[in-house]
Amino acid sequence: MTPTVPRMDALRKSVTGTATRVLGLLALLAGTTASASEADLVLPDFRSVTFIGGLNGQQLLMSGIAVCVFGLVFGFLQYSSLQKMPVHRAMLEISELIYETCKTYLMTQLKFIIVLWVLIGAVMVGYFGFLRHMEAGRVAIILFASLVGIAGSCGVAWFGIRVNTFANSRTAFASLRGKPYPTYAIPLQAGMSIGMVLISTELLLMLFILLFVPADFAGACFIGFAIGESLGASVLRIAGGIFTKIADIGSDLMKIVFKIKEDDARNPGVIADCTGDNAGDSVGPSADGFETYGVTGVALITFILLAVGGEYRVQLLVWIFMMRIVMVVASLVSYWINDAVQSARYKNADHMNFETPLTALVWLTSIVSVALTFVVSYLLIPDIGGDTSLWIKLSAIITCGTLAGAIIPEAIKAFTSTESRHVREVVKASREGGASLNVISGLVAGNFSAYWMGLIIAGLMGLAYWFSTMGVGALMIAPAVFAFGLVAFGFLGMGPVTIAVDSYGPVTDNAQSVYELSLIENVPNVHAEVQKDFGFALDFEKGKQFLEENDGAGNTFKATAKPVLIGTAVVGATTMIFSIIVLLVGTTTNSAGLQVLNAANTQNLSLLHAPFLLGLITGGAIIYWFSGASMQAVSTGAYRAVEFIKANIKLEGVEKASVADSKKVVEICTQYAQKGMINIFLGVFFSTLAFACFEAYFFVGYLISIAIFGLYQAVFMANAGGAWDNAKKLVETELKAKGTELHAACVVGDTVGDPFKDTSSVALNPVIKFTTLFGLLAVELSVELEAAGQGTLLRVFSAVFFVLSMFFVYRSFYGMRIESVVSDELKSEAQVKAA
Repeated sequence: MTPTVPRMDALRKSVTGTATRVLGLLALLAGTTASASEADLVLPDFRSVTFIGGLNGQQLLMSGIAVCVFGLVFGFLQYSSLQKMPVHRAMLEISELIYETCKTYLMTQLKFIIVLWVLIGAVMVGYFGFLRHMEAGRVAIILFASLVGIAGSCGVAWFGIRVNTFANSRTAFASLRGKPYPTYAIPLQAGMSIGMVLISTELLLMLFILLFVPADFAGACFIGFAIGESLGASVLRIAGGIFTKIADIGSDLMKIVFKIKEDDARNPGVIADCTGDNAGDSVGPSADGFETYGVTGVALITFILLAVGGEYRVQLLVWIFMMRIVMVVASLVSYWINDAVQSARYKNADHMNFETPLTALVWLTSIVSVALTFVVSYLLIPDIGGDTSLWIKLSAIITCGTLAGAIIPEAIKAFTSTESRHVREVVKASREGGASLNVISGLVAGNFSAYWMGLIIAGLMGLAYWFSTMGVGALMIAPAVFAFGLVAFGFLGMGPVTIAVDSYGPVTDNAQSVYELSLIENVPNVHAEVQKDFGFALDFEKGKQFLEENDGAGNTFKATAKPVLIGTAVVGATTMIFSIIVLLVGTTTNSAGLQVLNAANTQNLSLLHAPFLLGLITGGAIIYWFSGASMQAVSTGAYRAVEFIKANIKLEGVEKASVADSKKVVEICTQYAQKGMINIFLGVFFSTLAFACFEAYFFVGYLISIAIFGLYQAVFMANAGGAWDNAKKLVETELKAKGTELHAACVVGDTVGDPFKDTSSVALNPVIKFTTLFGLLAVELSVELEAAGQGTLLRVFSAVFFVLSMFFVYRSFYGMRIESVVSDELKSEAQVKAA
């Protein structure tokens, strides 16, 4: 096997060397003159407007800091509570081993993020320092803001894996009490802990920039912060998605090859699978949710400062942030209410549908959030713009997004739930048609889901547009774009609960694995020990049943959260793209004295302007390349994992795989996750620079295209994968047909769906946002160079960046191809062990 470390060192040198060369080229332009951009946006004086009770805007926003601190306290108290829950030592050992491998993986990815940040930082220094002529201190603060964004994404990711690895063993142990309720309550408690800490941290950082960074400097800090968190989320999502599916496929295929049970302790791929559950389904979503929540806020702030009349900016900025603060409270209150209701209903029950209380929580939070939206809007902006009904219309627009957070999960369950007709159709097709018809039926589910999701999102955006025509235009340019931004804002309004039900899945998945890996049934005198130390009688059969059924519910709600994040990325990108359009076309004052877009330049945003149309076509190409490249990394890595496991698995004379073999599988997964991620990320990065430098309106079309293509590709892949996943779960739990040909067919379908739902689809979300955010900076750089008479140099840059992007596109397949023979290293290891 080719040594990994020298390759990685060479790669780091290559990346940092490229960054240095880019910075050197930009230094040549230090004498150019720059015009206004997002970097020059100035926040208004929040003390200049008073609201309810004579409180000014700054005082109201300061109250939000108190709410964030309370949310953090709640989250860490839940963390402490989980840590203190009873757990058998056999299960604790497994969960701590999973945590250690997760921590090692996260630290490895953090090093790569820093390397990539050097590249991004070079462009930021060149733009802000050399083209914008900012003093060194200010540029340093922008770079620091981007590092804060990275730290936020990575910090919540670490917190997520720590909480989940506390909860997985506690859930597994609690299931053995013979009652289903603790098997549900512990994963949800862990999810709420993560959700509250994630949202409170993000909101606290944004409030800090709003309130304590100088007003003329906050705009640039917001852009730097958003780029940083988007970089962190993109890498963790892409790498985590590749890692988890390499491990999952490598582990799952052993069930067919060796006819062993799922999570068999003798399979050295199972620990890697558990690590992957956290890397892909906890680390990635936590960082992604953190970034999504922040980027939608930055997009709306930018829009308000660019497009809203000066006299209304404070009111709207305070209003949107108070909406977020109130919805944090709504999420927490709804969780407490739902917990009391579900505890009374199920605490002593012998059976429960695990999806029912989760569905109730989502709908309760949505309803409470909608009610508070209207109440707080009436109190804060009862007569904004002199219109006493405008607060109702703005509240209704946000409500379109808040309801989406509940409606979309219901729609997704029709394609991914174990109760859905589509999932049952996959099982039926597999009975006689085997893996072939299983795969076809899953593709059908994914395609149908994309149709309905498209109509739902378009319908909600259309309704928001209709409300925006009722007087909102008196406050701003392009009220429809503001309405779309508010819809994205509302999607994640009840963010703590959305994150909680998403985080529920990796806990339930790991809990089942921890149970099997612990071999607790084989511990000598375990019944007497547990009775003495913990005070209850073990019930292994019921425990296994509860864990499997709850895993199905976790699969469903992981599936429901994905389109919410994807939809937020796409709808929110609309608002950020508008910022680029304002930069390009400029504004003018009409006869009524209102600011409007410069009509003379808007003609370039039509199909009659060829570069715009070509951009629309090009964006789709990137989406399909990305989908293929991410799955290629999974395919090659899974091949290597399977190759190693087959050569080293021992099924006779041992109870469990060696720790060394398990760590080797984790190493293989990490290696290919890194290789795949670096090719994909740099392909996206250089494509963004190339197309931004090529032609500004081409780039706008490109951004619109990746958002639309990305929406449908992501929804299709996520829900097809969800259908395959729960079809397998249905065969295992309801039909109890493990080890049959039907089960084998469903396992094959699940392995096809794994990279669909947990690699390509979910990673499209941060890729769309990163491209749009970094594209904002890149297109401004392009405009500055064009205005400075550097058009020829700009075209040279475009060509160079395009060639670099093509190089990484080429490497993403031809540098990741499967080699057909077992490496000498693996052979020698197998021979030594056989001896």
